[in-house]
Amino acid sequence: MPEARKTLSREAWIAAAIGVLEKKGIANVKVDRLSRQLKVTRGSFYFHFRNLKDLLDSLREEWRQRNCRPFQDLLHVEFSDGLARFDAVTGVWIREDPFSPRLDLAIRDWARSSAAIAAEVTRQDDFRMSLLVDAFMAMGYDADESLIRARITYFQQIGYYATYFKEPPAERKRFRPLYTRILVGKAG
Repeated sequence: MPEARKTLSREAWIAAAIGVLEKKGIANVKVDRLSRQLKVTRGSFYFHFRNLKDLLDSLREEWRQRNCRPFQDLLHVEFSDGLARFDAVTGVWIREDPFSPRLDLAIRDWARSSAAIAAEVTRQDDFRMSLLVDAFMAMGYDADESLIRARITYFQQIGYYATYFKEPPAERKRFRPLYTRILVGKAG
């Protein structure tokens, strides 16, 4: 009896493409390579996507949903004080659910070869930084000190992922109050 034809969902193609993007970069996200990796024909791809650009747009949208939306959702939350706001912003990174550090780094790498992606990453960086500035302002810091504290916090977080620093989640949670106290400059 002939083997049943394998079909994949659009989500399976996107997941495979994200895996390639994270491990090998945007230059390696190609229909033929993904087809071979998934052991299906190119026709399966074209059943779900108009072309490669459609897939790449889907990767951007996945990043927006997983890595940008959690920060945007914080605009709709009322915080009791600046420290609660700070904890909410940094909590997005610490939980890593749905935020994906690997996807964020892969998009940053992609931004080096795409002006459109670079502009979007810059807007997102500015937005995330503004959330931190607001948190520090709510703690009573002036505008300049709030900006510098936000930058230090943000750059520390990006560096944490960019160096592929490995730390058990329990250890990271254990150190969170100490990080907060140092970054905030007050007992956290």
